[in-house]
Amino acid sequence: MIKQPLHITNGGHLTAYLTELKVAGEKLTWQEILCEGPTQDIIHTDQFIKQRSHFLNDFYDVELDLEKVEFALEQLSNPTERYSEIILWFEYDLFCHINLIAVINLLQQKKINLPLYLVCSGRVPGSKTLKGLSELTPDQLLNHYNNKIKLNQDDIDLAITIWGIYCGKDHNLLKPFIVKSSSFKYLNSCLKAHLERFPDSKSGLNVLETNILSIIKDNQIKSRHHLLGYALNYQGYYGFGDMQMDRIIDKLSCFFIEEKNSLTLNRKGFEAILKQRNFFNEINDCMDYGGVNTQDFCFNKDLNKLVKIVANVY
Repeated sequence: MIKQPLHITNGGHLTAYLTELKVAGEKLTWQEILCEGPTQDIIHTDQFIKQRSHFLNDFYDVELDLEKVEFALEQLSNPTERYSEIILWFEYDLFCHINLIAVINLLQQKKINLPLYLVCSGRVPGSKTLKGLSELTPDQLLNHYNNKIKLNQDDIDLAITIWGIYCGKDHNLLKPFIVKSSSFKYLNSCLKAHLERFPDSKSGLNVLETNILSIIKDNQIKSRHHLLGYALNYQGYYGFGDMQMDRIIDKLSCFFIEEKNSLTLNRKGFEAILKQRNFFNEINDCMDYGGVNTQDFCFNKDLNKLVKIVANVY
């Protein structure tokens, strides 16, 4: 039996793109949003799958496709007999990086000892904006593939450590890794973005929510759909999709006035941007990030860390 590479991709669009380009090897599409919701150290146990299923249903009214989960796990059975190496295709953003470190942990937990490579997009010569893998031209994508990075044991150990902290109760332990060099070129920016998505200690809004209100303030926004486009394009290192961003915009509806062909901030919207009041209790929806809940911690910009929320402080 001739062994071939296994490509683990960040989504169906990229899987189809690789197939279109006739990139040799079997493809496994990783379809999760582990940057949101509860997680556990040990991945894809029955308890883990049940926990993720409840989260996706409660927050996004999405049913976890258990057949796809089982099919993906089946692709990882007897890997040393089937595959020559594993290539991980993930992008520069937080969405992809949390999934990436989870996949690496899953491979280690399944004791899959094959050469491991990373193809990660982001900065591209000649472009002022960061690019996703599916946004690259065929030549650019194949060039990324030809220059894939082989992950060493230090990189794997780092991914294991980061995942353990993410699933734990003290995300301030991630701070030292914001300045640590590794083969994960964009991990530092993603970890910084992660801490800043907790509610701000003064306004109660996180950096994404504040940015969306600023977009309304600084631009002539005609509709929620128009706002969604802006929010997706100007979200920095988060990498959220339509479904996630729509949920955030819905949550922020108390801060803007919606009229025909017009979205404008109301008084509370300006107060939130200026941090004149704390709106934590009005908009916080008790989201889990791994092992930590947003009801328990806020981000203190002056201290540059998460601080414990005292009950009823707001």
